[in-house]
Amino acid sequence: MSNSQRFFYQQVNQTIGEASYLPFLPITLINNNQTLLASGLLDTGATVNVLPYHFGENLGLDWDSQKISINLTGNLANYEAKAVLLKGQINNFPSVKLAFAWTKADNISIILGQVNFFLEFDICFYRSQLFFDVKKN
Repeated sequence: MSNSQRFFYQQVNQTIGEASYLPFLPITLINNNQTLLASGLLDTGATVNVLPYHFGENLGLDWDSQKISINLTGNLANYEAKAVLLKGQINNFPSVKLAFAWTKADNISIILGQVNFFLEFDICFYRSQLFFDVKKN
């Protein structure tokens, strides 16, 4: 991948060894003048990007002013979610607009999914070697 950047899988649980390595990507989230350095789980099976509640609060978002509700599925189906737009920046790539389902759930990671993270970036996973490459479209 030309013009790509390499990142390494992160171990999330030492007790289960290699099975615990997941593709977490460092990302800076931006809302107006507020920024937050975070780590998002690359999830090719997730339809949408998901933002846990406390991250939205830290970025100055106001739950009650968000007008568009989103229905989540799977283990997040029981949580309310609202649509929010943020900017996201990965290392020295230009920032991009990212749409998130901001959920009341707080016991999850930021999830980077098909709409619209994977529409903005191409990812090549090398799971057996515990790294992945990211390229801006």
